[in-house]
Amino acid sequence: MRRFLPHIVLALGAGVMLLPFYWMVLTSIRSPSEIFDVSLWPIPKQFDAAENYARAAGQVPMARFMLNGVIVCAGILIVQVLTAVPAAYAIAKLRFPGRRLLLTLVIAALCVPIQALALPLFVGLAKAGLLNTYFAMMAPFFLSVFAIFLFHQSFRSYPEEIIEAARMDGFSEMEICWGLVLRGSLPSLAAFSVFSVVAHWNDLYWPMIVVSDTALAPPPLGMLFFSDVETGANYGALMAGATLITAPMVVCFPLARRHFIAGITMTGVK
Repeated sequence: MRRFLPHIVLALGAGVMLLPFYWMVLTSIRSPSEIFDVSLWPIPKQFDAAENYARAAGQVPMARFMLNGVIVCAGILIVQVLTAVPAAYAIAKLRFPGRRLLLTLVIAALCVPIQALALPLFVGLAKAGLLNTYFAMMAPFFLSVFAIFLFHQSFRSYPEEIIEAARMDGFSEMEICWGLVLRGSLPSLAAFSVFSVVAHWNDLYWPMIVVSDTALAPPPLGMLFFSDVETGANYGALMAGATLITAPMVVCFPLARRHFIAGITMTGVK
């Protein structure tokens, strides 16, 4: 019993966590007369999935919203990796005055939310004429202190002997950083990629501030526009739209699950 009890508790916890998603999918295939039915039976009396999903995909440019989400998430992730990896390598493996202070500042910056910086960022983008652009949605997140900290924790465990041997063979610091150290920390890269993509795919706060053009809206903001169109009355169609924008994350996470868990384990346990 002691062997199976933790699995039973975890399964019950997983069921509680997954219940809202199950209810979302169930609502997306129900007819309006069954929306407020408290039954969890997976087969509705009237199957309205085709109508709900057709309305969600056709009444607003849902495909465009999802493409915008891919562009924004990919752009942010690429720049975050390009900036965070060399910074983390320098703090973890190079010796220079102020290294510990820089790490302290990185950890302190983790406590600063985007809401605290929203006003000066908005004013700066407005004066530069960059509102209603992909750049405006991506720029505040190009430098990720979380990525620097995560990679730093992973890079610390990379053997110094290999780095010294590479230097003796004529490798530059950037070649060591990208060609050796990062290749040895691919699980950490996968873990951060999952964190970054999920966070920015689901972000509503910042796009709602800097974007008013429907053609540039990412998925959460697109759902807000869809809710305005629907006036909040057709819950089946709204849940169908929510299912459409949630599905890519649900599909991608199992594909990266093994690397994600390995990355968290590598950076959290020594």
